[in-house]
Amino acid sequence: MPKVKLPRKSTVIDMTAMCDVAFLLLSFFILTTKFKPAEALAVVTPTSVHSKIAPGKDFVMITIDKDGKVYFSVSDENPNEKQEILEAINTSKNLGLTAAEINAFKQPAAYIGVPFSQLKSYLAKTPDELKGIKVTGIPVLDSTDNQLVEWMRAAATAFQGSKMNILVKGDNASKYPSFQATINAFKKNDLMKFQMITSPVGVPPGTELYKKHGC
Repeated sequence: MPKVKLPRKSTVIDMTAMCDVAFLLLSFFILTTKFKPAEALAVVTPTSVHSKIAPGKDFVMITIDKDGKVYFSVSDENPNEKQEILEAINTSKNLGLTAAEINAFKQPAAYIGVPFSQLKSYLAKTPDELKGIKVTGIPVLDSTDNQLVEWMRAAATAFQGSKMNILVKGDNASKYPSFQATINAFKKNDLMKFQMITSPVGVPPGTELYKKHGC
């Protein structure tokens, strides 16, 4: 008996549903992605081969720019701690800050870079106004008036009961006296552990670290 040959037909796959799913996923990720905001304080950090990633929340950061000016900031993920810190400073220094001025510090990427005497007028400014002013930094060089001591004391109290990561981000050209005064502010509050923020680089070939990791 002769074999019956069935006609060959090309396989057709309907991609309509897959395209719909792909565009839905793409739209979802675009709408839900949070982009990292531009840094309010631009500093050129020194390089290192350390691979540890800095924490994204529960941190207090001290930034030292190339002129040795010192700035204080808190993770945007900790708005309650931000408020507690500023309320403590407001009470201890009798600054008369309003609720709106306290809330200004809770805004994303907000930082403190002025003495206590200028804090009220500083917090009353809008973000656009702050871009146009030149701040003096937190006074730290006078050992009798190292105002960072007060900020760190308020931060330690606000984070009491939870871990507070202390980060120091210094410009590669920053002045050593400012760094030393920053460390003194930590010591006066019994805060002995902190992390330095650096720009990561590859392990130099031929070094002991290079051999250790089998690079």
